[in-house]
Amino acid sequence: MSESASLSTGIAARYATAVFELAKDGKGIDGLEKDIDTLDSAISDSSDLDGLLNSPVYSREGQGAAIAAIAAKMGLSDTLGNTLKLMAAKRRLFVVPQLIAALRDLIAEEKGEVTADVRAATALSADQEKKLAATLKSSVGKDVKMNVTVDESLIGGLVVKVGSKMIDTSIASKLAALQNTMKEVG
Repeated sequence: MSESASLSTGIAARYATAVFELAKDGKGIDGLEKDIDTLDSAISDSSDLDGLLNSPVYSREGQGAAIAAIAAKMGLSDTLGNTLKLMAAKRRLFVVPQLIAALRDLIAEEKGEVTADVRAATALSADQEKKLAATLKSSVGKDVKMNVTVDESLIGGLVVKVGSKMIDTSIASKLAALQNTMKEVG
């Protein structure tokens, strides 16, 4: 990991811990989860918001006023809104994506959940998702929240990543393994 990425993650982790503890003390974990979903989708949907977070051309006051207005318009909790304003004052808005990821991890840990990133060759039906979640739950011993994406380059099968474990049952990886085996023989 690069030094700047490590620094950003450390900064985000400190803010995330503070926000999480405040939300936990105020029994507002569910509200915090909704807030970070709202903020994450807004960042994904708006290049202007992403620019505000990452551009050094805005003044501290300008960033602070803009992020306060955005937080109010989105209906974010006071805890998260005030944290974003503080981050603007300290020129730390560039770590908001890492803050969101750290908060998701803390909330999942609190709820006894784990997130699985699933890439499938075709879209999974609701029944297939339910069976996969049940299988993963029996394997890891926690409730599983799945992020499913379609990746047609897999040809068939799945690639499932849970924590540091990855299970690759895709046809593309099997073909690659077969190709390597054939190279070794020939």
